[in-house]
Amino acid sequence: MAATEPRDAPGTPSAPTVHRENERKVRLPEEVQLPRLAGDGWTATADEPAQLEADYYDTPDLRLLRWGVTLRRRAGGSDAGWHLKVPVAGEDGAVRDEVRMPLGAGQAGQVPDALAAVVRAFVRSARLERVATMRTTRQTVTVRDAEGPLAEVADDRVQVERDGTVIAEFREVEVEALGDSGERTDAALTAIVDRLVDVGGTPHARGKLSSSLAPDGPGDPDVVVPPEVGPHDRARDAVVRALAGHVQDLMLADVAARRGMPDAVHKLRVAARRLRSLLRAFGPVLDEQWARGLRDELGWATDGMGGARDTEVLRQRLDEHAEQLTAEDRDGAVRGIAAWVDARLAAASEAALETMRTERYLRLLDALVDAAREPRFAGTAPDADAGAKAETAADPDGEARTVLAGLAKRPVRKLLKSVSKLGPESTAQEWHRARIRAKRARYAVDAVVPVMGKGTARRAAALEHITDVLGELQDATVAQATLRELAAERGADGPEGFALGQLAAIEAGREDAARATFWDDWKGVRRDIRWKR
Repeated sequence: MAATEPRDAPGTPSAPTVHRENERKVRLPEEVQLPRLAGDGWTATADEPAQLEADYYDTPDLRLLRWGVTLRRRAGGSDAGWHLKVPVAGEDGAVRDEVRMPLGAGQAGQVPDALAAVVRAFVRSARLERVATMRTTRQTVTVRDAEGPLAEVADDRVQVERDGTVIAEFREVEVEALGDSGERTDAALTAIVDRLVDVGGTPHARGKLSSSLAPDGPGDPDVVVPPEVGPHDRARDAVVRALAGHVQDLMLADVAARRGMPDAVHKLRVAARRLRSLLRAFGPVLDEQWARGLRDELGWATDGMGGARDTEVLRQRLDEHAEQLTAEDRDGAVRGIAAWVDARLAAASEAALETMRTERYLRLLDALVDAAREPRFAGTAPDADAGAKAETAADPDGEARTVLAGLAKRPVRKLLKSVSKLGPESTAQEWHRARIRAKRARYAVDAVVPVMGKGTARRAAALEHITDVLGELQDATVAQATLRELAAERGADGPEGFALGQLAAIEAGREDAARATFWDDWKGVRRDIRWKR
C-alpha cells in the first residue's frame, strides 16, 4: 500500500463543502429483488446503473475507522470526489457530516491538506495510506412524495480489495434522506427499511469499509473512557477515568475547531483547562515531574488559543447589547465596530489554528493519549527527593472515596481563602484570581462526584454556579478593556465614539451586577462547598 504525505494538488483552490448525511444500511441477498417503492403517495424513479471506484485512506492501525471516521477518493457516479465522513456530536452512527472536495483537490495517494488537517488529532504523527479499494455497481432509485424528494435508495454490489486481494464481496442497500432530516424523512427511511427487511434484508449498522477490513470490529479508538468507578475502587482507577474523559473531549473538540464549528475553540480550551486542573489536583498520586510537564504544555496550548475565545465572547456580547441601543446607533456606528471585532476574531482564530498546526501541539496530543491510557503514578519513576515527597504523596491504590476526598478538599480550601481576601476595593486581577481558584475547585470536585455521592454533587453544582457568575464578571471586565482599546485604535468620536461609550456602560453595569450576584450567593455557596471533616 502506498503511503502518502497529505498535500493539496497544484492549482486546486477549491474549499471543502459539508453535507449532513442521514442514512440506513441493509444487507440484501444477491438473488432478492428490491421491493416496490412506489405507491401509497410515493413515486420512485430509477437512474442508470453507475460504476464507482473508491480508494480509502487511513493509518496502518486504522485510527480513523476506530474513531468512526472514513476518508476516501471516489471516481464515478454523481458525487465523485474526496469525501471525509465524521460523526456528529449527539447523533447516532446513522448521521455523519460528509466534508467534500472535488477529485482535482488531490490525485490518488495525495490526501488534500484541507481534509487531512480536520482529523489531525486522530492521525497525529502517523501516516495516511491507501488501505483498501472498493469497486461498486450502483443502481439508484429516488423516492418522492407530494412535497418533494424523500430518500435515495442505492442498491450496491460491492467488491473490496486490499493489497491486490479481494477480501469481501456483498450486496448492500443504502437508504439516505434527501433534504433536511425531520419527521417526514425519518418516517420514510424507516418505512423503506421495513420493506427491505420484509423481502429478506438485514439492517446493518457498520459501514462497508469497517465490516470488510475488520469483520469483528475495528477496535476501540485511541482514547476510551473506562466504566464508572465506585467509592471502594482504587483511586488510580478514578484518575484514569477522569483523565481519559477530558482527553477524549479535547480530541473531539480539536476536530470541531479545525472545521470551524461554533464554540469549538472554547470547548477545546475548557477540556485543556480541566486536564490542567486535574493534573494539579491529583498531583499527590501522580509522578510530579510528568504531571508538571503536561500542565506546562497544556498551558502553552491554551494561551495560544485564548485570543479566539475572548474575541468570540466579545462578538456575542456585542450582538446582545447592540439591541439595547437606538436603531440609529445600532445601524450606523455599531456596524463599523462589529466589522473591527470580526476582523480581530478572524486573526485570533487563525492564530489558534497556527498553534494547533505545530509539531509541539502534535507532540502534546501524543502525550495526552499516552496519559489517558497509562498515567504515571507516584512511585513509578526514580525520584531523588522521594523521602521529602512522601509527606505529601497519596496512595494511588488506596480507596477512591478516601483518597479523592482529600485531594478535592485542597482546591476548595484555596478558593475559600482567595475569596476571604476580596473586598470593595479588590482589583480585576484579584477577582480573576478568585475565578481561577473557583474553576480549579469545580473541576476537581466534578471529577470525584461519581465516587463521593450526593454531598459532592451538591458541591459541584454550587461551584458551577459561582464559576459562571465569576465568568460573567470576567467577560464584562475584558469587554470594557477591549472597547477602550478599540476606541483608542480607531480614534473613535462622533456616532461611533458615542456607541462605544454606551456599550462600555452596559458592560460596566453587567460587571457590577455580576459582583453583586456573587456576594448575594456566596454565603450559600460557601456553606455547600465546605467539607465537615
